[in-house]
Amino acid sequence: MTLRPLAFTVALGLSGTAFAAPAADVPMTAEEFSAYATGKTLSYAQGGEVWGSEQYLPDRHVVWTFSGEECQYGQWFEDDGAICFVYDKDPTPQCWRFFREARGLRAEFLDDPVNTNLSEVSQSPKPLACPGPDLGA
Repeated sequence: MTLRPLAFTVALGLSGTAFAAPAADVPMTAEEFSAYATGKTLSYAQGGEVWGSEQYLPDRHVVWTFSGEECQYGQWFEDDGAICFVYDKDPTPQCWRFFREARGLRAEFLDDPVNTNLSEVSQSPKPLACPGPDLGA
């Protein structure tokens, strides 16, 4: 099975408020995911190796790139409690569940025989740098 773009994992912001973080085994809702991710670029890793980054734009639009590859543009939506992504170059939904953990978010790719899990490793308010496919000398 070929893994396709994901939209990402997220750091848990600790703010000193009295609110408890959701349990790590409870998936985020679409509303929680949107509130957390919109306006940020999140990078994800698997097994300590950076996998890719995704920029979360208003109206559930996204820009994804595997490390060192061309950007892909798409959208996300909720489907039966999962967060699913579709991209211009591949309209097949890629569905994930996101969970809050002490060090940030963990993302589980659904219907995956190898149990792909990604962890957020960084976040930024800056957009992704997306050069064109045939740029260079």
